[in-house]
Amino acid sequence: MKEVSDIGLVGLAVMGENLVLNMESKGFSVSVFNRTVEKVDNFINGRGKGKKIFGARSIEEFVTSLKRPRKVMLMVKAGKAVDDFIELLLPYLEPGDIIIDGGNTHFPDTSRRTKYVESKGLLYIGTGVSGGEEGALRGPSIMPGGSPAAWASIKPVFQAIAAKVEDGTPCCDWVGREGAGHFVKMVHNGIEYGDMQLICEAYQVMKDLLGLGAAEMHEVFAQWNKGDLDSYLIEITRDILSYNDVDGKPIVDKILDTAGQKGTGKWTAVAALDQGIPLTLIGEAVFARCLSAQKEERTAASKILHGPAPAFKGDKKALIEDLRKALFASKVVSYAQGYALMRAASEENKWELNYGGIALMWRGGCIIRSVFLGKIKEAFDKNPNIANILLDPYFTEKLKEAQSGWRNVVAQALSNGIPIPTLASALCYYDGYRAERLPANLLQAQRDYFGAHTYERLDKPRGEFFHTNWTGRGGNTVSTTYTA
Repeated sequence: MKEVSDIGLVGLAVMGENLVLNMESKGFSVSVFNRTVEKVDNFINGRGKGKKIFGARSIEEFVTSLKRPRKVMLMVKAGKAVDDFIELLLPYLEPGDIIIDGGNTHFPDTSRRTKYVESKGLLYIGTGVSGGEEGALRGPSIMPGGSPAAWASIKPVFQAIAAKVEDGTPCCDWVGREGAGHFVKMVHNGIEYGDMQLICEAYQVMKDLLGLGAAEMHEVFAQWNKGDLDSYLIEITRDILSYNDVDGKPIVDKILDTAGQKGTGKWTAVAALDQGIPLTLIGEAVFARCLSAQKEERTAASKILHGPAPAFKGDKKALIEDLRKALFASKVVSYAQGYALMRAASEENKWELNYGGIALMWRGGCIIRSVFLGKIKEAFDKNPNIANILLDPYFTEKLKEAQSGWRNVVAQALSNGIPIPTLASALCYYDGYRAERLPANLLQAQRDYFGAHTYERLDKPRGEFFHTNWTGRGGNTVSTTYTA
């Protein structure tokens, strides 16, 4: 068949359809394929009717309809389906052609697939795409990684369809080799878990401690969205709280309190454990979803386990302002931990991530887009090697301003029996990170006592290890020193 399309896309679910329409609206012709051919026909005769979109009925017809070098984007379920489609495509592709995985793939799989596809003479991109249904249609944040040689061919398409910041800069740039793009998207999703849980805890404090109704909380979030907390997630929370069911009552109050998850938050927490990075807030956000899923157990436990009944007699407006400060400060901690994880992974994998550029990519289109991402970019522009964004003067000062209110919120919530795992965890991380001395000296003594694991001394050089025969029966044999 005659070549007709600039790019091809496989997988006509919600994200796939909207990306195709986005590409076509930016002047690109697109070929589409779906294993269920009926979906191709429905799309071509429905939302895609009259547009520069070609519907293929077979893989061969699909591939031969593409201009060289062929660019094939997969928007299919992460896992085996991606490997299956790669194998289906390989017999029809030629050296220099590009396969793109736009799903929520675990980054080690992308690293593996990049090497495999490159061994066949082809190029591979694993790209994060964030923004949901609306973002895919109007402009998502796009985080591509994989084969560097593929970027020049796909850059015009991706930067055209991506969201744009105020000066027109696209929220898309090259991230790094192999699984770098999907790693950055994974961390984005982990931060998203943290942001959502932080907002939910603020909501619960207002609801259960202050006794505010949905309409009152809508007004609070509307005000918050005009300042430092201005962000997509605060914006949609504002809108959710004002949405009433057919009976005129808030629909949010009728939704079952069990949260789902697709795994990216868990992957982020596991990656942090692998790297030895204290990603405490995001870990707590993942566990909060797990606890929410134990609905029946919690219902039974609520009749057996007892705690204080929430009762607040102070100034509600003052506590709401403290809550705003606590939410902002905790969000900063969440991003700080996420960036620390990206730095560790970048150094291990030699990805050379551009941290300011990542903040720019997240400034628009994606779920965690927020005003203060601009401040994160400024921090890295001033000091690309900054160890932790908490040390940037802007954030240091903002956390100083927030600290009193932050501590008050945590104390009030805990003393009234309201669970705030991420707000409290963020404060504990902040206090731990700023502590010159932590009790790990005692921990090392314990390890040496029961396992002869040795310890370092304050009065000796780093890297010199010692062992004490604590019981008089242990001798001088010590355990090998290593980090798991």
